[in-house]
Amino acid sequence: MKNTVVALATAAIILPTAALAGEHDKNEMALNYSGPVEAVSVADLLSDTSMFTEKETIVEGNLIKQLSADTFIFSDGTKEIQVEIDDDIKMPAAINATTRLRLYGEYEGGKTPEIEVDRIQLL
Repeated sequence: MKNTVVALATAAIILPTAALAGEHDKNEMALNYSGPVEAVSVADLLSDTSMFTEKETIVEGNLIKQLSADTFIFSDGTKEIQVEIDDDIKMPAAINATTRLRLYGEYEGGKTPEIEVDRIQLL
């Protein structure tokens, strides 16, 4: 009897919490800001290829070639750089080499400089 009461009390506490958490996720919307941002050129990024360089960056351009499932070559019209797209990123529509994008991520210098992309915005 005691175990049944404890189980019912636990369920009475957990179930409403889980239900509210589920509702919050359904109503949550990602921020889709379309105002001005300060993008940098790939040429500017590649001017510092020190293996110790790491900085948040925003670039605009196109993914022009796919190297693997999550690695691409990106061009902004000045230079090209390798980018790695986070596995969590899902696009609402197919993209191709002419799709203009804004990539948000972290630039890392080194032997093969790249941008680790956390977010993509269609332009």
